[in-house]
Amino acid sequence: MNNYPWYRDWQKAYADKGVTIIGVHTPESSGEAEIASVRKKADENRLTFPIAIDNERTNWKRWDNRWWPSVYLIDKQGYVRYRWDGELNWKGAGGQTIMRRKIDELLREKG
Repeated sequence: MNNYPWYRDWQKAYADKGVTIIGVHTPESSGEAEIASVRKKADENRLTFPIAIDNERTNWKRWDNRWWPSVYLIDKQGYVRYRWDGELNWKGAGGQTIMRRKIDELLREKG
């Protein structure tokens, strides 16, 4: 949830630039597996991008994920180019600025 402000910022900033944001929700507890609860939280937090529900941890395992949350930036050819594990601004890390810069870099690439 601590990343939500930056997700909303990216939604707005890149809405007309060809950037697609997709959330994958892998629950930490059984209570977080309820689809209705995920929809409600997304609505309450103004997250309008699609969110896949990964209750079986299929995506989690295939992406070799280890952290909640993780952010992956995928280029125009479908390759993962950058990854951020954990909260973007954990202890002032500035990940939201770094990842936004990386998004801008990918947008400038040809292809």
